[in-house]
Amino acid sequence: MHHQAFERQCAAEEHRHRAGTSRMGSPKPTLFALALGTFAIGTGEFGSNGIIQLFSADLDVSIPVATYAITAYAFGVMIGSPAITLLAARVNRRTLLLGLILLFLIGNGLSALAPNLELLVVFRFVAGCVQGAFFGAGAVVAGYVYGPGRGGKAFATVMGGLTVATIVGSPLGTFIGQNAGWRVMYWTVVAIGLAAGAALVAWLPRTDDLRGGSIAGELGALRRFNVWLMVTVAALGISSIFAVYTFIGPFITDGAGRDASLIPIALAVFGLGMAAGNHLGGRVADRHENRGLLYGYGGVLVLLVLLGVAGSDLAVLFPCLFGVGATMMYAIPTIQVRLTSLAPDAPALMGALNLAALNLANSLGAIGGAVVIDAGWGTLSTVWAGFALTAAGLLLYVVTIARTRAAPVAVPA
Repeated sequence: MHHQAFERQCAAEEHRHRAGTSRMGSPKPTLFALALGTFAIGTGEFGSNGIIQLFSADLDVSIPVATYAITAYAFGVMIGSPAITLLAARVNRRTLLLGLILLFLIGNGLSALAPNLELLVVFRFVAGCVQGAFFGAGAVVAGYVYGPGRGGKAFATVMGGLTVATIVGSPLGTFIGQNAGWRVMYWTVVAIGLAAGAALVAWLPRTDDLRGGSIAGELGALRRFNVWLMVTVAALGISSIFAVYTFIGPFITDGAGRDASLIPIALAVFGLGMAAGNHLGGRVADRHENRGLLYGYGGVLVLLVLLGVAGSDLAVLFPCLFGVGATMMYAIPTIQVRLTSLAPDAPALMGALNLAALNLANSLGAIGGAVVIDAGWGTLSTVWAGFALTAAGLLLYVVTIARTRAAPVAVPA
């Protein structure tokens, strides 16, 4: 009965989608606006990592203390984004996205003006609250313009801006911070956010088909055990990407014994892998229930072994950096599709939880890597911490979620 009702809902949604998109025209401007928004968000997030030494010196705090601002952003994503998504459950997704980009501008503008670390921590938390909620609502809008059955591609499109930020936005933000000051970096992020806001105002569809749902429906999704299992699978599995990305600098200088000038190139190679994997992962997620995650997690385990054994050789290190970024991003759209299939009545919240899991993975990967380095196992040993975490995530998925039949996901009304 459930699947029959769901099929009727899918048919009704497809009819509404066809009627809506026939009036809307090409979806490309909408998709560009969403990707520009996530590019701005990614530039603000990753650019902060590149200027930590600058604002720690200017605000007269040590680098370990300055990392509180980075951690605050992650907490904003993990706590603030799901909370905003729940509170705004009834709000039209277009209105929600415009409100979120305004909050993004406020959070980054105030970050540029912060007179001390305490206020910078608060403002970075505010900026972080935007990320997961924007990705969740953005995926709903992208799914609407793409049409039913293309949720993986829709989420990959929204994620595309974030992957480009790792290639272009983060190095650009770091360069600006180093040459014009860390506050100018945040003003640059604000400028990109203003451009994204203008694009969203101009190109987001105005339609009741993007109206929100009930708070009770969103809360109901949080009571489903399999949803939390899937979030755990994501947080554990994706942590290996951060057990590598966080330590790319030491991999180059300590592990391979090369000059620090190669670090930006290594970061760009990693980012290119993420972009390629995200593009391919969006396609496979819509066609195969489990393949994206199984192949992604399995592939990264092989690459981590290669890194751990021979990563001191640049001829091994650089291809593996590309491969780790590609295989992990290959899995992420499948994670989103599976989450949405487990809670089809709360797609925006599932997007927010997916991004929350990514930020938890960031912490797990960095902490795991730090533990093995502190134990004296060497710089490249961080990959073994990532291996253990991803292997645990893959095992949990195979034992639990992979056997759960995914329901077909309709575009939400």
